[in-house]
Amino acid sequence: MTAPTPRRAPAGAAVLREDVTEAIRAAVFEELAAVGYARMSIEGIARRAGVGKTAVYRRWKSKLSLVLDLVGAFAAQGLPAPASGSLYGDLRVLLEVASHALRHPVASQVIPDLLVEAARHPEIAETVKAVLLDGQQGVMTQVVREAVARGELPEGTDPGKALDIAVGPLYWRLVVVRTPLPKGYLDELARAAVAGLKA
Repeated sequence: MTAPTPRRAPAGAAVLREDVTEAIRAAVFEELAAVGYARMSIEGIARRAGVGKTAVYRRWKSKLSLVLDLVGAFAAQGLPAPASGSLYGDLRVLLEVASHALRHPVASQVIPDLLVEAARHPEIAETVKAVLLDGQQGVMTQVVREAVARGELPEGTDPGKALDIAVGPLYWRLVVVRTPLPKGYLDELARAAVAGLKA
């Protein structure tokens, strides 16, 4: 018996260059913000990224799989768990991070569009839920647990309701009615959330 001939490492077109992949990912966000999911096309993404359509199809089979992969990557990143030492401080950090993300020029266009598409595509709905809810739910669970341990909140405080009370108004303002935040709004919202949760 002869030893199997070792396979050569793929070269040339068989190698997926990371710089091309990143250019495509950036182009997807720009295209989503410019034309929305419904009008977005692989051709438009490739043109904006400065690559051929085959470079996109080599990585993703459709625009749906591309968007799901991209949004899923953000879900995997997760949110940093605040550790300020107080319930108010932790909620204020969460609100600051969420506010910054929701006011980003691209995110402010992409998120409302994806929410509309989520009503039509269950796959998008699941992925958007993972990005907008599951990650923040996990962080809020930790915030509530530590607040209970410090005696700031009663045992049995529901992290889901805590998330609704703290972050819900922010989503309403920035994603639904799309109005600017008044000066001091995040401070007031964090104080109101603390008061509501303690009550």
